[in-house]
Amino acid sequence: MTRSGEPDFCARALRPYVITRGRARATRNTVGVETLLIAPDPTRELPVTASREERALVQMCARLISLVEASAHLDLPVSLVGVLASDLIDAGYLSARSGTPKQAAPDSQLLLEVLHGLRGFR
Repeated sequence: MTRSGEPDFCARALRPYVITRGRARATRNTVGVETLLIAPDPTRELPVTASREERALVQMCARLISLVEASAHLDLPVSLVGVLASDLIDAGYLSARSGTPKQAAPDSQLLLEVLHGLRGFR
């Protein structure tokens, strides 16, 4: 701690290392920032060894939430929350869904009509 009561740089840098048990990346399951997370059974008990961050993440995922949104709520780096989420997915505490479905490509005829309309403004 510094004199102002703020944690010093070493303490802040060490905390994420401790939370992820020394890992910078997920071991198997990688999740993107747009990945949606949900707890299939939010009442399922986590092991006693689960960190408070893992517990908070599972509780937060009682409703559908994106990885980046969870990261903001936990006030932790996205990469760190990605490692935690990946572990919880592997253990069956969370489920991952890809982001919003891509919309169908617009009709090519419609695009041509728009193009012709735009050219008419010259």
